[in-house]
Amino acid sequence: MPTAQLETAHWQDYHEVYYERHRHTVVGNLKIARDIKSPQLNNQRDILVYLPPTYNTAAKRYPVLYMHDGYNLFDEATSYVGDWQVDETMERLSAEEGLEAIVVGIPNMGRERMHEYSPFQDKHYGGGRGRAYLAFIAHTLKPLVDTHFRTLPGKLHTGLMGSSMGGLISLYGFFEHPATFGFAGVMSPSLWFAQGAIFPYIEGAPFQQGKIYLDAGTREMGGFWPDQHVLIARSRRYYGCVRHLKRLLVKKGYRPTRNLLHIEAKGHSHDEAAWAKRLPNAIRFFLGAPIKQL
Repeated sequence: MPTAQLETAHWQDYHEVYYERHRHTVVGNLKIARDIKSPQLNNQRDILVYLPPTYNTAAKRYPVLYMHDGYNLFDEATSYVGDWQVDETMERLSAEEGLEAIVVGIPNMGRERMHEYSPFQDKHYGGGRGRAYLAFIAHTLKPLVDTHFRTLPGKLHTGLMGSSMGGLISLYGFFEHPATFGFAGVMSPSLWFAQGAIFPYIEGAPFQQGKIYLDAGTREMGGFWPDQHVLIARSRRYYGCVRHLKRLLVKKGYRPTRNLLHIEAKGHSHDEAAWAKRLPNAIRFFLGAPIKQL
């Protein structure tokens, strides 16, 4: 049931908060609610919600994609090293292919990012708050979004997506909350975290109905001067781990192109520009549209 927090959330147009439009790259209808509290994590953060172009003219409901690292998604001015261009991608997919979804951007908490994006503890990097973070999304944030926007609230229309550590927590969340999330976008996942603890977890987890998008670039760790050969070798190990995950998922029952899409992007590195290029096919896969060549 909606809580008092849900009833008092105030959604503003993004440009009402970030009003210097010439400095910001947001296009389309983006809303922001400030300081949404998480009782699970005992903290608060802003929440961003992108609404499709037809939202204000059609009475229909929309699937929802919850994405991590929210301030890297829509606006180059707030991003770390460039944004994913989620707003531009969704506007284009709507205009050219009729594909639409609500996208919820969940900003990370800075130093707490690794802690919140893994349910496993790594002796060097921390972690361990991932279950609480997912509980925040499933039990506080999702009810808030479903209350205030015209969503399709069922699991088959609700997904998680992120890259790196965000990819790791999206994969975990898909299996940990099978009644809530019906698809997961797992881009360049940090499968190495906590000595690969995600692998035995996936092996032991029961099959869950839904779709998994999985990808990696062939230059995740770089591969350029001065340490070209070392970095290329590290990149091979990186996408080799992703291939291993794919095999585990296939063994579990996920069928390539039907409910598992694995992309290995030649020359793509570990950055927002690469993830932005691969995002359209992930959206197409989730929404049941044909995949296009990168």
